[in-house]
Amino acid sequence: IIILNYKTINLVKHCIKNIENLNLDFSYEIIVVDNERNPRLGEMLKEKFALPMENGKIKIIIADKNRGMGAGNNLGAKNAAGEFLLILNPDTVVLPRAIENLLKFIQENPSVGVVAPQLLYPNKNYQPSRYRFPKIYIPAFVRTQLGASKFGLEKIKNYFMEDVQIDGPHKIDWVRGSVMLVRHRAFVEVGGFDERYFMYLEDTDLCRKFWQKKWQVWYLPEVPMIHYYARQSKIGSWWRDLFNKNTWLHMVSWIKYFWKWRNNQNTKPN
Repeated sequence: IIILNYKTINLVKHCIKNIENLNLDFSYEIIVVDNERNPRLGEMLKEKFALPMENGKIKIIIADKNRGMGAGNNLGAKNAAGEFLLILNPDTVVLPRAIENLLKFIQENPSVGVVAPQLLYPNKNYQPSRYRFPKIYIPAFVRTQLGASKFGLEKIKNYFMEDVQIDGPHKIDWVRGSVMLVRHRAFVEVGGFDERYFMYLEDTDLCRKFWQKKWQVWYLPEVPMIHYYARQSKIGSWWRDLFNKNTWLHMVSWIKYFWKWRNNQNTKPN
């Protein structure tokens, strides 16, 4: 179980406590990757969980610098011994039997490289986290008033898979990286996250690499988890967004993504 920290020490604490309280019925390790290089994190883990960092169930890996979301999770994966990797944001609440059900599905389906739960907002409402691969016009529709047009709304609904019923396990193009259970050897085969993305689109890119290597990506709506999601790259009207650092990080990632995959637009689920 890989948990990435960047200025989220309290969230990391609650996330680990949540996992410990589940009494999981299989062997596992928790790897906390510290992109913040904050000495308080290690102190907190030792104090709250009373485990030696070297020999206990919880390990802490300190990044030499903050290289972003993908690089941090890659660092965790390189230090993981498990057959499967659970990429888990610290702002999630894992519900009982959720991990077990994801694990059962991927173990029973050897062609699956990634499986993800249905994410819910804290009020238990549906939270979008399954998508089709984006076309080059999607950022304009998502981030500007063009998305309010009839044509824009149709494209956005298609991107968010609103035409596909949430009534059972199904293949998807890509899943948001807040929570994903990944087959370790498949993760290594595709080269892990592309570290050229500092933040945003690294999950889109990863799923595309899985499909390119014939590994399937699945979504399990019957397995819910809660995600305290906040769109950091979206703070208000489009002109205010121009002064938001995360907006620019997002746009840079869009450019990198579309340039990288410009000649591979046919990578789709079978």
